[in-house]
Amino acid sequence: MSKTVAILTGGGDCPGLNAVIRAVVRAAILRRGWRIVGIEYGFNGLVEGPRWRELDLKGVRGILQRGGTILGSSNRGDPFAYPVKRNGQTVLEDVSELVLGNFRKIGADVLIVVGGDGSLKIARRFGELGIPVIGVPKTIDNDLRGTDLTFGFTTAVRTVTESLDRLHSTAESHDRVMVVEVMGRDAGWIALASGIAGSADVILIPEIPYRVDKICAAIRARSESGSRFSIVVVAEGATPAGGDKIVQKSAKENFGVERLGGVAHHLARQIETCLDMESRVVVLGHVQRGGTPAAYDRILSSRFGVKAVEMIAAGEFGKMVAIHGDQVVSVDIAAAVGGLKLVDPEGELVATAEALGIMVGR
Repeated sequence: MSKTVAILTGGGDCPGLNAVIRAVVRAAILRRGWRIVGIEYGFNGLVEGPRWRELDLKGVRGILQRGGTILGSSNRGDPFAYPVKRNGQTVLEDVSELVLGNFRKIGADVLIVVGGDGSLKIARRFGELGIPVIGVPKTIDNDLRGTDLTFGFTTAVRTVTESLDRLHSTAESHDRVMVVEVMGRDAGWIALASGIAGSADVILIPEIPYRVDKICAAIRARSESGSRFSIVVVAEGATPAGGDKIVQKSAKENFGVERLGGVAHHLARQIETCLDMESRVVVLGHVQRGGTPAAYDRILSSRFGVKAVEMIAAGEFGKMVAIHGDQVVSVDIAAAVGGLKLVDPEGELVATAEALGIMVGR
């Protein structure tokens, strides 16, 4: 049966998005003879316009190794709370009816949503409103339930690890404490994995409130043993015991989502106060999202894209692609967005870090 499949990429970009798009297009056209249309700039493309383009084999040639997304993305495009100008002010309104109408206008039979927790929550709601939906999990934070891994995470960890490798030499040359801030609003997977891989001395994650006196004691002990420099990796959502996250913009100022950032600067000042050691701050920021996807993420993204096409053929709507062990499977979107997958403070990965002598803030 001939089908028209629409695909969009929502939320923050990450390495591997283009690989998913390519896999969907190739599997759908070569194996099924279906038509594929790409929605531009996430759900915004179904609110405005609609904004879309035909995707064919030629159009996805050469994009496997490219970072970002050829379709564009947006993390401010929730149609159920969409920013609209009214009387000179920006208010949030439900424009979901526009999405339903534009989806019908482009003649699509099914919608593939490639995104993280926020985008998949939106996808679930449109599934309840009648759009046949398939989810593909994407986030460098690796915090989606229902899947062992999300594509983009492995590449982000590689990027941070390479940065830590470079920082070791300059930190050692000047006897400095280097405080490196990485992404991780609620989950510390990037900080923990890259910190272990990059031989960090302190790793601070949102799941374990940190104590500055303990951090200073650990750095002082290293200095007294002859190691006159230290590398501290801190997730942007890490918080001191009894304290709050460092916020650049409140949710009210930033369309319902807090903009984090600044914990590294705050921590560096505290370390300099309690220790006679110079501290420097490196905020890796969006460099973690960009660049060429690692080979593993290219493969995982391709597997996810092919599985999404197979799920459409099987009528498995309202579900998300996932990897369990070495098998790519389908799970209910509802289960995947029911809560975040966080680092277990008493789990094996944290225990590994501590066994290696890495201080985790407690």
